[in-house]
Amino acid sequence: MSKAAILRDLLARPGLVPAVGAHDALSARLIEAAGFPVVWSSSFTVSAAQRAMPDVNLLTMTETLEAAAHINRAVGLPVVADCDNGYGNAVNVVRTVEEYERAGIAALCFEDNVFPKKCSLYPGMRRELLSIEEHAGKIRAAKRAQRDPATVVISRTEALIAGWGMNEALRRAHAYADAGADMILMHSKAPTAAEVLEFMRLWDRPTPIVVVPTLYPSVTFEELEGAGVKLVIWANQVLRGAVRGMQQTLATLARARRLSALDPHIVTLEEIYRHVGVEEFKEIEREFLPRGVSDARAVVIAAGSGKSLLPLTQDRPKCMLDIKGRTVLERQLETLRACGLHEIAVVRGYRKETVVAPGARLYDNDAYEETGELASLFAAEPELQGRFVFLYSDVLFERGVLEKVLRAPGDIVIAVDRAWMDQRDRLLPLAKPVDLVVTSDPPRAGRRALGEEAVDRLVRIGQRVPPDTAGGEFIGLAAFSARGAELLRETYAHALAAGAAPFHEAESVRQASFTDALQALVAAGHPVTCVSTYKGWLEIDTFDDYQRAWAEIRS
Repeated sequence: MSKAAILRDLLARPGLVPAVGAHDALSARLIEAAGFPVVWSSSFTVSAAQRAMPDVNLLTMTETLEAAAHINRAVGLPVVADCDNGYGNAVNVVRTVEEYERAGIAALCFEDNVFPKKCSLYPGMRRELLSIEEHAGKIRAAKRAQRDPATVVISRTEALIAGWGMNEALRRAHAYADAGADMILMHSKAPTAAEVLEFMRLWDRPTPIVVVPTLYPSVTFEELEGAGVKLVIWANQVLRGAVRGMQQTLATLARARRLSALDPHIVTLEEIYRHVGVEEFKEIEREFLPRGVSDARAVVIAAGSGKSLLPLTQDRPKCMLDIKGRTVLERQLETLRACGLHEIAVVRGYRKETVVAPGARLYDNDAYEETGELASLFAAEPELQGRFVFLYSDVLFERGVLEKVLRAPGDIVIAVDRAWMDQRDRLLPLAKPVDLVVTSDPPRAGRRALGEEAVDRLVRIGQRVPPDTAGGEFIGLAAFSARGAELLRETYAHALAAGAAPFHEAESVRQASFTDALQALVAAGHPVTCVSTYKGWLEIDTFDDYQRAWAEIRS
């Protein structure tokens, strides 16, 4: 059923039908959400809101059509379009009908003002009207041009607006009804409804009547319905309310000079998201885009003081160290975004005022000296509600490593560098803490091997794992599905409830590392998938690491 047919059905029912004026797609959505059945696309409000111009035919037919089409696409309701005087003579009216019907508009309203028109509400303007014969010809042309038999053609007369009296208004209304108009819009700028109600008393045709009570706002819905009016248009009140709201917002902002002062007066971002279809957009992404491209966010923990890199970290955390013109964090954000991860959170602590992360949300762990990595991660707990990637702030990695982690199956996935097995004898004497990993099916020894994509499960992880049992090193990169994130939150909550009890290798959950949480998940029977990598990453934990990064990174 076309929207025109929906409108016809609505008008065939008993009672008065209200329509509310929209000036853009969002205002139309709000009208629909408020429960009104019809939207009016007003030339007055479109001219004002979209071009800041008076309603005197300065906008072309195509400009007003574009606005009406956007309004129509935004809602499931029928839209009645204010088509002014048809933008010319009967020939112009024919094209107007063709284009507006093609855009799905349910009803078109043509007024008997001359071209260029002047808004009916502007005071002190001389008003000229077309002859009855010329406007009736426009109505006949509009009816013959329509392709959908349900399209409603409304003829509006400005006789009362022009001060030409009730007899002329009736004469014009009769002629336009005889020409085939489906409805007659009787406009008035009298300060009360008496003039319109008198017209209704005298109206003797079955053609239904439309009114726009902008200048007689005290008339009630019941009065109009009792008089036999079929459609009432509340034409510009939504725009006027929006302007008042914007003026108050700007005045408050100019006075207070802080955004929080606006909180009691403006809607939340989530309210805007709801009306513009953000959730529907996310659903499409989740269903059709490759996994990992856009449905995950990233959380980078950067709260530690980086004492192992003093004096380089005397005035900044490790993540803000420069490597050939870009900080470590800047390089991380670049790689994350290259993989489609644009929702990024960074947890700060030590020298937090120096952390620069454009486009990322910032969280703080001010107790970074007394707490561990897990506490820093949960400082950003609002980010742990869906699929997310976890990352240490002192790790640089190749894009392919993250892509493998995002592609891997499982609710909890970690990246394990198998190159550690080849470098074990070199790394162990350095006495540097290493997160060693034992997996269920480590790669077989040998110069060449396949199987990096095979599913491998975490058995044990931590810095106390005996090196001769380890099959790799955790590189500080992990991914959680929505279910995995839920399991992580549950594990953390249970550990907190246990109080000061030891938590894997940590004295308590408050001092726990991220690997302690991974081991707790394994102990609870939750599988953790291990994705094998071979090099492709750098940790910047010591001055030697920093020197190597400068040597190996080309730009």
